[in-house]
Amino acid sequence: MDRREINRKKQQFIYPAVANYFSDPLPLERGEMQHVWDVEGKRYLDFFGGIVTVGVGHANPRITGPVKAQMDKLGHTSTLYPHSTMVELAEKIAQITPGRLEKSFFTTSGTDANETAIDSARMHTGNLEIIALRHSYSGRSSLTKSLTGISAWRKSSYQVGIVHAMNPYCYRCPMGKTYPSCEIACASDIEAVIQSSTSGAIAGMIAEPIQGVGGFITPPKEYFKIAFNIVKQYGGDFIADEVQTGWGRTGKKWFGIEHWEVEPDIITAAKSLGNGYPIGLTVATPEVANAYQGPTISTFGGNPIASVTAKAVIDLIEEDDLLTNCEIVGGYLRERLLELQQKYPIIGDVRGMGLMQAMELVTDPKTKQPAPALATEVLEAARDHGLLIGKGGMYNNVLRMSPAMNIGKSDVDEAFRLLDLSFAAVTAAVHATA
Repeated sequence: MDRREINRKKQQFIYPAVANYFSDPLPLERGEMQHVWDVEGKRYLDFFGGIVTVGVGHANPRITGPVKAQMDKLGHTSTLYPHSTMVELAEKIAQITPGRLEKSFFTTSGTDANETAIDSARMHTGNLEIIALRHSYSGRSSLTKSLTGISAWRKSSYQVGIVHAMNPYCYRCPMGKTYPSCEIACASDIEAVIQSSTSGAIAGMIAEPIQGVGGFITPPKEYFKIAFNIVKQYGGDFIADEVQTGWGRTGKKWFGIEHWEVEPDIITAAKSLGNGYPIGLTVATPEVANAYQGPTISTFGGNPIASVTAKAVIDLIEEDDLLTNCEIVGGYLRERLLELQQKYPIIGDVRGMGLMQAMELVTDPKTKQPAPALATEVLEAARDHGLLIGKGGMYNNVLRMSPAMNIGKSDVDEAFRLLDLSFAAVTAAVHATA
């Protein structure tokens, strides 16, 4: 089936709300490690990985090998039957998660994982209300849409007991301050929100260590310690949403929240844990997990294929020390993006950690006026040059990069070359029409 026919049938048979990148959507056919090919045979360097999901490369044989073997052995059980692949995965997760996180519940997505986390915090504390952050993204169910702090992703959401605090967006400080003289005033807003917009006793707070869909917004080093202490003061559990930041992507640590030296009560994860295979994880302390009122099941959660996939991913990350690779190659990517910023003033901010980096585009670096149209044009130009990147942010003006965690510096150099060509083409077009 060619590109036009795929796109025609997509329009005819798929919900129109299903978003695609590009004015002419790109049907992909196959992938191999850091590259993908479209149905017409054109190769692309994939620097977005299916929304921070293909963590160790497309069709990596070290993942697909164990998965194929498991498919021939046992594919499905549901959580009604324990099996070795699930408990071995849970044991490994307990070994690498921070603090006292020990008990896992497996589902099929980050949405499911966050739903489970909110239920767990409410049952454990006996309280209802949850603090979330502006510019956050938590999933596509009614509850997780209500947790989300971006209006475009909140359609048909209604859930009581959720309030939103200011997020630590230093480039566009919601309080008009500058770090570090601000004294992390945005963190103090959490207490103000609890005191003014809740009953005063909360079930918990959910936060992404780096806000993904929000545009890879990265908090200052002091932020989460302050937030954690406030949450505890008001009786809540702290939930780290690691759906995008988990499994070493931020460099040096398995989980993003570890960079802020906080031990959460609950971690949620998905995406890179399955390297493209559907899996969700909620892992909690024994006290939180034991307080969950049941019974509960997940038809597909923790199935043998998902469990084998996830264990193979974790083993590969560990064996190849990808935590260090994310730190080193991610640091190199950051340097190259800063070079682009010096060359192209429309890049207002470069931020992120490890192999999770972003550029926020503006029409003028002084006014910081968001430039969503320019972001779309660069996204399209990058595709034309053979590079796939992502987009996001409250104003849809942030270009996001989350390549496979086992790329090398040569891949970064190639991405830099293609980005340079893309920015040059877009800025030349802007000047031509000015």
